[in-house]
Amino acid sequence: MIDFEKLKTLRKKTEVSLALCRKALEESKNDLKKAEELLKQWGAEKISAKTGRKTAEGAFFSYVHHTKKVASLIELLCETDFVAKNESFQRLGSELVLQLATSQAKNVDELLEEEYIRDPSKKIKDLFNEAITKFGENIKIGRFLVWSLAK
Repeated sequence: MIDFEKLKTLRKKTEVSLALCRKALEESKNDLKKAEELLKQWGAEKISAKTGRKTAEGAFFSYVHHTKKVASLIELLCETDFVAKNESFQRLGSELVLQLATSQAKNVDELLEEEYIRDPSKKIKDLFNEAITKFGENIKIGRFLVWSLAK
């Protein structure tokens, strides 16, 4: 029998579908920590299966620093318009463009390997892996630009 409070907690913490959260809790016998590990494991399997899929939808995100001396623009791609309009996808885009404004990355691979500025225990690629698991779609960065005033 599923502990619904734990189901609610797991869903809120991971933002993974209720069905997957339920399955993870069933297989872990209501152990939250084990359920989270299962979701990560299943997510890794999903990620490898989805990375080759076409990303023809998405959105642009921009950021201008409060000093007005640095600006960044990023193209975040996904598979469907439904995901592109999702609040969590929008939040991911906003976080990425903020990260980019502080970044020294010259290409997408470098950006993905950077520590996430809000949580140095994570890399940017971890944010992508979490998003792919959450949405069940391939998500990637198309292009990006960073401008700064010459000194």
